[in-house]
Amino acid sequence: MINLAILISGRGSNMEAILKSVKKNKIPIKPAVVISNKSDAKGINIAQKLGVRTEVIESHGIMGANWDYDKKIVTILEKYDVTPKNGLVCLAGFMRILSPEFIRHFKGRIMNIHPAILPSFPGLHSQRQAIEYGVKYSGCTVHFVDEGVDTGPVILQAAVKVNASDTEESLSARILGQEHKIYPKAVKLFAQGRIKISGRRTVIS
Repeated sequence: MINLAILISGRGSNMEAILKSVKKNKIPIKPAVVISNKSDAKGINIAQKLGVRTEVIESHGIMGANWDYDKKIVTILEKYDVTPKNGLVCLAGFMRILSPEFIRHFKGRIMNIHPAILPSFPGLHSQRQAIEYGVKYSGCTVHFVDEGVDTGPVILQAAVKVNASDTEESLSARILGQEHKIYPKAVKLFAQGRIKISGRRTVIS
């Protein structure tokens, strides 16, 4: 069975959606650990209430990709038997850029969710970008993580209509509802061995 680690920085609502899906026996995966870079992240208590062990590795203002910091994450992952052979690492509001060394170590085993239909509107404030650009639809994307910014192979996407009256907050809330649906689904597909990466594309069997 695949061992799952989830990295968070805040409340971790996508973490909660994934863990609740696992708890309902919808995903054949073992939640091994939730790791936060902030000791006051609300998601820590949520994970503990759902019966998942937690660890904190304070980043203390370390900015940008930092392999020295990421090595500490690798040590914790190994402690919980989350490895490049049997593990999956999911980013759920983890507000740090992973180092190239970490990404190469777990190549094809790191997932992220982004609140836009990639490749449109990568990076921060994607919902604001969508409104300012005037698109009629936005949404969210689950993708594998590579060394670029939101550039990894796409796994699943969901579309959300952008209303003329939308604010960044209202659009974000509707997109988040779709995130909570497709992220657990992507994790389930991975756990079932149904996702293959072929170049820039993913093939789902």
